[in-house]
Amino acid sequence: MSDTKNPYQAMFAQYQEMAKAFNPALESFTPKGFEALWPTMPKDVMEMFFGNTLNQGGLDAKTRLLLTLGALTMLGAQADAQMRLTIRHLVEAEATKQEIVETIGQMSMFAGIPATTRAMEIVQEVLAEQEGQDT
Repeated sequence: MSDTKNPYQAMFAQYQEMAKAFNPALESFTPKGFEALWPTMPKDVMEMFFGNTLNQGGLDAKTRLLLTLGALTMLGAQADAQMRLTIRHLVEAEATKQEIVETIGQMSMFAGIPATTRAMEIVQEVLAEQEGQDT
């Protein structure tokens, strides 16, 4: 065998070729910043779709988003775009920095130090971006 690519590299190269065939502009696509394509929903919209507007007495949107953040942390904080989007939505849903950090901290015993550290780094980046936009 003269091909030294590992299976993942070969699969990724195949997907890149397929993307170029569908749309030549995708040749230079990078997933970094992909989450910016999805706007942050207003709090009222989140509450309507994810909160207790349709499910009276159920969890509110902020609680559901905190649970989502905990789950993403438990998965190793590998899904940067999803974490960033969730954190942006948490800020919009009026979650405090302490609530966000405590959610990740709660997962630390189960997710481990690397996942917790990565999640905290992402939170710091997103909150810094949010503070930069507010000024």
